Amino acid sequence: MINCYSKHNRYQEALDIFHEMKSRGIIPDEVTIATVISACAHLGALDQGKEMHLFVMDNRFDLDVYIGSALIDMYAKCGVLERALVVFFKLYEKNLFCWSSVLDGLAFHGHAKEVLYMFDKMEKEKLEPNGVIFLNVLAACTHAGFVEEGRKKFLDMTCKYSILPKIEHYGCMVDLFSRAGLLDEALELIRNMRVEPNAVVWGTLLGGCKLHKNLEIAQVAADSLNILEPNNSGHFTLLINMYAEGNRWSDVARIRRKMKERGVEKICAGSSWIEVTKKMHQFAACDKYHPALDAIYSVLDVLDSQLKQRGCAPPQFEFILLDC
Repeated sequence: MINCYSKHNRYQEALDIFHEMKSRGIIPDEVTIATVISACAHLGALDQGKEMHLFVMDNRFDLDVYIGSALIDMYAKCGVLERALVVFFKLYEKNLFCWSSVLDGLAFHGHAKEVLYMFDKMEKEKLEPNGVIFLNVLAACTHAGFVEEGRKKFLDMTCKYSILPKIEHYGCMVDLFSRAGLLDEALELIRNMRVEPNAVVWGTLLGGCKLHKNLEIAQVAADSLNILEPNNSGHFTLLINMYAEGNRWSDVARIRRKMKERGVEKICAGSSWIEVTKKMHQFAACDKYHPALDAIYSVLDVLDSQLKQRGCAPPQFEFILLDC
């Protein structure tokens, strides 16, 4: 049951079943423990993750590669990278799952130099990286702006290790080039991909065009996005903002008309989770269904008033441009 809930992204139910299992005096095995720790990681439930780590030590479970990699991933996802590294270095045996977990954690928290150092260390230990490892490395290079290092690792992946790039690898490289302003190179890479570029790849290029104010390539990306995701308001909104910044109001009006004709409306963002007193709460922008709705909005109103009193009110023009 725990494994089934976890595989279907119902992590809170997985934790509930585990607690019921403990209350009945049933001792879990290593696989179950690793699954529950992974559920804590996905929920960002640090306190419950710590309890699982303590449970492992109190019951003298072996810190094997499965439990170890799950703990590394949990601590990293919950923002406690130091503990993740402590667990990693305590492992007697380290397989690719362990290396992937620690590289992912370092990359997620922006430690690109450390990612490259650990990757080199892994290679020296004669472990051959896989596509997931390279994805972590490329993501680190992307967020740090390490263009040359990213190019080299992408080339090593394809030539040295004969790993065929997946859409995620291409996406990282497009993101790397786009952030650096190398929009022509990003567009060329997209056109020469071995797989069909998806909306994420084109959206990444569009975001780079917004950052570097390149309307010409932005229109190319937007045309592809209109085919792939004709009802996605985010792409339209981004292009509207770019035209507005260039005072091209006729284009702004044209896109808004197109949105209206297609019935495209802005949608709220996805939901998020927060842990409060060991209980997980789900919330989202525009949320009107949370049981503590009135109390939450009351606090938000107070915070909004305090921000305005201190001169921290957001600029109104941003809301005008986004009001499609």
